Amino acid sequence: MSRALKAIEAAESERYSVTFVPPAVQSIQTLTELSGLSKTDAINRAVQVYAFLASEMADGRQVLLRNEDGSLERLHIV
Repeated sequence: MSRALKAIEAAESERYSVTFVPPAVQSIQTLTELSGLSKTDAINRAVQVYAFLASEMADGRQVLLRNEDGSLERLHIV
């Protein structure tokens, strides 16, 4: 199990007050429209996915996207 998943299991609920920049606001809107999730659920899932990807990349793995034609493209998260 990755480090990020272990941390998720051990954490307790916390409340945060954050200010999102305009591109993040638009991304949250897109996520809620595509998924039907609330803003809270969409943000929670996004943070969990980011933690998982960061942990996997820290362990030397690559994130690849498979295009419709079957070709692979490496995803770079900075």
